[in-house]
Amino acid sequence: MQFIVKAYDGPNMLEKRLAVRPRHLEGMSKMSEHIICAGGLLDDEGKMKGSVLVLDYPDRAALDEYLNKEPYVLEHVWEKIEVEAVNVVIVDGKILQ
Repeated sequence: MQFIVKAYDGPNMLEKRLAVRPRHLEGMSKMSEHIICAGGLLDDEGKMKGSVLVLDYPDRAALDEYLNKEPYVLEHVWEKIEVEAVNVVIVDGKILQ
C-alpha cells in the first residue's frame, strides 16, 4: 500500500527543524526501501514549513509504527500530519504494472 504523508511544522519551528534534520535524514536512509519520494514543503519565501512523503508500507499500522519513531514527531516539529492512501502509477517516468 502506498500512502502520502503531509506533515506541517508548528509555528516558529524552522530552527528546531534544522537542528533535528540530521536525525530525520538518518532515519530516512534506514527505511529507504519504503520511500517512493520525499521532500520539504515550502512557504512563499522558499523556507521549509513541513514535509511530504510518498511511502510504501504493507498497511497503515506499519506506517504508524514508522511515524511513532520519526524524529520530527518525537521532537514535536510536526504539528499536523495528514495521511491518505494513494495508488502510485508512475515512478521515475515509468508506468508500474
